[in-house]
Amino acid sequence: MSRRPHTFYEFFAGGGMVRAGLGEGWSCLFANDFDPLKSQTYRANWGGGDLAQGDVWGLEAAQLPGRPDLAWASSPCQDFSLAGARAGLAGGRSSAFWGFWRLIEALDAEGRAPAVVVIENVVGLLSSNQGRDFAALAAALAGRGYNFGALEIDAAAFTPQSRPRVFVVARRADPRPGAEGGEPGHFHSAAVRQAYAALPGALKACWRWWDLPQPPARNTDLASVLEPDDAVPWHSTAQTMRLFSLMAPVHRRKVDLALAAGERRVGALFRRTRTEAGARVQRAEVRFDGLAGCLRTPRGGSSRQAVLIVSQGTVRSRLLTAREGARLMGLADDYQLPPSANAGLHVMGDGVVASVVAHLARRLLEPLLADPASVQMAAE
Repeated sequence: MSRRPHTFYEFFAGGGMVRAGLGEGWSCLFANDFDPLKSQTYRANWGGGDLAQGDVWGLEAAQLPGRPDLAWASSPCQDFSLAGARAGLAGGRSSAFWGFWRLIEALDAEGRAPAVVVIENVVGLLSSNQGRDFAALAAALAGRGYNFGALEIDAAAFTPQSRPRVFVVARRADPRPGAEGGEPGHFHSAAVRQAYAALPGALKACWRWWDLPQPPARNTDLASVLEPDDAVPWHSTAQTMRLFSLMAPVHRRKVDLALAAGERRVGALFRRTRTEAGARVQRAEVRFDGLAGCLRTPRGGSSRQAVLIVSQGTVRSRLLTAREGARLMGLADDYQLPPSANAGLHVMGDGVVASVVAHLARRLLEPLLADPASVQMAAE
């Protein structure tokens, strides 16, 4: 007899990248997103039967069927981002988290709370508002009977994209006496350890250093996800020279070294606003380490990540395509994208890397549902 699929809710679902990562061993009971474009993409890939489009604050527990094994929330990250205003959980976007948590509390009151909760966000969540936001999140989890721990995972371990994110994994407290918190491991970064250290003692008692093994070494690089050169539009020489003009000397030097190498080199190029001599200036920055920079939601062509190809003494540039962005998010080529590149990259830029979700599911979430004590770190 085959095991029944694990069940889940996917909040702030976007294009359903969590669903893609969880895979066929999981069954979606309910999904929600506010954004019409993302909801349309979700329906194109997964159908619309499970999806409720709209504000999470407009949902009620009665709309959520069953009792899920997992509730996943990738709430908007802008107010947690180190690049933003750091309004934290009180901010207009990230306060959506409390709309989600209101539903978990209502489910708990009905005896239907999920066994496992995952909250994914930017790493700035750990230090937002001098750690008060993370403490508030921890108190909310502990107050509903969850043990919890945080993992910082960079998608670069799975796909050729630099994308560090924090994953707070919470499991209904193990009623057995003597459960230990374990010891920190590979995915417990300095930021995670500092966030733990800043918690009050009562919340530290609910902390778990979850045991997540490292994945096999990644065998892909940025070049491996790119379309053939003759299948994509390229910048004009003038456009490429414009990018050169925005480079600081250290980045021009990177291009010079790539040219001197005499072989094809593929770089990722992105624009940043930097403060130099007290003035804010736009810079083009390039990396040739085989990784793309972190995908973001584009706000026009100037904010889209570009590709720089150095070959046979020449340099060409072009914008990253939406399909290439989808591959960087760990999605297969049969994943259906919106028709425009900007729309596709908008969905990708706000998403969760499916390959990271798959690793978490196989190596942590599924074992947690089977035996919570089996995935706490043994003392080193």
